[in-house]
Amino acid sequence: GIRVAPEGLEAFGKELERELDNLTRDIHRLAGEPFNIGSPKQLAQILFEKLKLPPIKRTKTGYSTDADVLAELALGHALPQKILEHRTLAKLKSTYADALPQLIQPATGRIHTSFNQLVTATGRLSSSEPNVQNIPVRTDLGRRIREAFIPEEGFRFLAADYSQIELRILAHCSAEEVLLEAFGRGEDIHTRTASEVFGVDPASVTPEMRRLAKGIAFGVVYGISAFGLSQAAGVTRAGAQKYLDEYFARHPKVKAYLEATLAEGRE
Repeated sequence: GIRVAPEGLEAFGKELERELDNLTRDIHRLAGEPFNIGSPKQLAQILFEKLKLPPIKRTKTGYSTDADVLAELALGHALPQKILEHRTLAKLKSTYADALPQLIQPATGRIHTSFNQLVTATGRLSSSEPNVQNIPVRTDLGRRIREAFIPEEGFRFLAADYSQIELRILAHCSAEEVLLEAFGRGEDIHTRTASEVFGVDPASVTPEMRRLAKGIAFGVVYGISAFGLSQAAGVTRAGAQKYLDEYFARHPKVKAYLEATLAEGRE
C-alpha cells in the first residue's frame, strides 16, 4: 500500500469547504439569485434564459452545460468560469479530501489500491479502488493532495519521466532541422518555439508564452485544431489559428511529415 497522512487531507477538506462557500456566494451574486449549482437544468436556465448567453450545444433534455460549453462561454462572461472553478473544487473535495481518509487501512496506515495489468487498451497499468494514478498535479490545489502521500521513514518517492519524448520522436521522424538543432544543443524546446512563434528573444519569453508554445507543440503532434487550441490555451480561435500557421511556417518538414502520414494512413 501507500502511506497517507490523514490530518493533511482533513485540513485541506476544511479549506476547500471555505473556498466553495465563497465561490457559491460569488456565483449567486453573478446570477442575481440563489440556485442549485449542481443542477444542470437550473444552471441552463440561469445561463441561457436569464443571462441570455448563446447556447452552444443541445442535449436530449435541453441545452448542455458541460465543461467544453462553459469554457467557451467563460471567454465572454464571469459566471461560467466560476462554475468551472466550483466543479473542480467540489470534485477535489468529494473524490480526494473526503474519500481518501476513509480508505486508509487502520492496521497499516496505508491505502491499498489494485493495479490492473490487463484493463487498458494501450497496455499501461491502471489503478482502481481507489484510482491513485489520477491524483491531480497541475494546480496548487492538486499538489496539496499529493503532499498527503508520504514515504516510509528513511525512504523516498522517486519520479522519472522521459524529457519531451514525443517532440524528440517528431524531430527524428520529420527530420525537421530546427527541432534537431535545438535538441542537439540541449535547448529548452518550448522556450525556443515560443520565441519563434511570438517573435521575441528567448530571454524575453514569459511563462505564459512558454505554456502556449507547449500547447501548440504537443497539440500539433496529435492534430489539434484551432478550436481545440483556443479552448486549451484560453485564446480566440483566430489567435489560435495564427499560432498554428506561424508554427507550420517555421517547421515546414513537420507539416510535410504530418500530411504524408495522413496520406499513408488513407492509402
